[in-house]
Amino acid sequence: MNTKQTPVAVTECNRSPWSLSSVRRRKLVGNFLGGRLTSDAGALLLREVDKELGLTQKLADCISDTRHPSYVRHSLVHMLRQRIGAIALGYEDLNDHTTLRQDPVMQVLAEQPQGTSLASPATLCRLENGINRPALGKMAEVLVEQFIASFKTPPDRLVLDFDATDALVHGHQVGRFFHGYYDHYCFLPLYVFCGEQLLVAYLRPAKIDAAKHSRAILKLLVQRFRQVWPDVPIVFRGDSGFCRWRLLRWCDRHQVGYIVGLARNPALVRLGQDLITQANVAFEQTQHKQRLFGDLLYGAQSWDRPRRVIIKAEHLDQGANTRFLVTNLSGDPQRLYDGLYCQRGDMENRIKEQQLYLFADRTSCHAFLANQFRVLLSAAAYVMIDHLRRVHLSGTDLARAQVETLRVKLFKVAARVTQSARRVVFHLCSSYPYQALFLQVVGRLQPARNPAFAFP
Repeated sequence: MNTKQTPVAVTECNRSPWSLSSVRRRKLVGNFLGGRLTSDAGALLLREVDKELGLTQKLADCISDTRHPSYVRHSLVHMLRQRIGAIALGYEDLNDHTTLRQDPVMQVLAEQPQGTSLASPATLCRLENGINRPALGKMAEVLVEQFIASFKTPPDRLVLDFDATDALVHGHQVGRFFHGYYDHYCFLPLYVFCGEQLLVAYLRPAKIDAAKHSRAILKLLVQRFRQVWPDVPIVFRGDSGFCRWRLLRWCDRHQVGYIVGLARNPALVRLGQDLITQANVAFEQTQHKQRLFGDLLYGAQSWDRPRRVIIKAEHLDQGANTRFLVTNLSGDPQRLYDGLYCQRGDMENRIKEQQLYLFADRTSCHAFLANQFRVLLSAAAYVMIDHLRRVHLSGTDLARAQVETLRVKLFKVAARVTQSARRVVFHLCSSYPYQALFLQVVGRLQPARNPAFAFP
């Protein structure tokens, strides 16, 4: 008796009808035979942003294509548009492209004719693992140049936020190490933002100091910015993990301002004891939170010289909450603390957008360079979404929305796609609740100047 069973193809399973509970005694049935439909019609807005910035083309120009031309079906720029677009839409895995390669909006993003199969997961995987270090360096430069190009006039000041975070790993990827602070195996990527704009997304092993390479990166950024904006003040801002005297000394020697957290120690507490005691006594008398500010001169034994330290002597119901900053900036201590240093907290929200919503921590490749490539792809997706938010959503209810909110309200729109000899038409869902906002963004993007899609 032959017990061998013929496997059922995935496409045949998808064609099988399914049913759920009845609605008013009528059967509720379904299938995957809807035809040319998409759930991500709002990605057409991202396509216009990419055309406006030329971002994916610039990134593709950084990579040398070593494939034999006669075997190439998918160009580098087409694959980058496909991969970055999928990340922006919430598809973090390469396996998602098994079916996404047939999606009509993905084909538009990749600038491919409707009905053309895009790159498969295996092809995209070869792209990731074929990347080299020079290409990654050039791609990192594209992010900086994109930031510079976003200014029509020189900015009043550049405040560069540096921060490190963890990218949890579950396998045995090259470069993974156990980090005691985060209590797991991870990478230790370094991010640099200026306001909401991303400048650097640099993957590092976890066995290093959090400030490792930050001085070299700051030096490169400052040199480039002063080439185009020689008179613009630059300020380096970071938490206590970046309080390294060699970095501070470099800033002092090159007229770069800094305001950096300084870890509390017995010597600092002793120097600021009068202010701390004053805050404690005032709290005992009033039973209300007290915040007193002052400054002092302090230099650790390992430093090259003493520097100005700002002290915040705060007393709460929970007890004393004393903080210290080291800075070479002049001005009132409270203004520097509240008006400048505390603003760096917004950078943590930007990192969360990278890690949680754009999957920059999806560093599951075995090769380290392939994982750095993934981080840069997530960074590119962020740059496009941030440009849409900062420029084309300015003055709207979504001007300050996070990536996930933009994805749900603007990108995840159902549409039926039809094609003729002259047009590709996206018939968006008639009950879509944000039609007015969507059309407002379309108007700002001005697709009529080079019509690539149409709305009836």
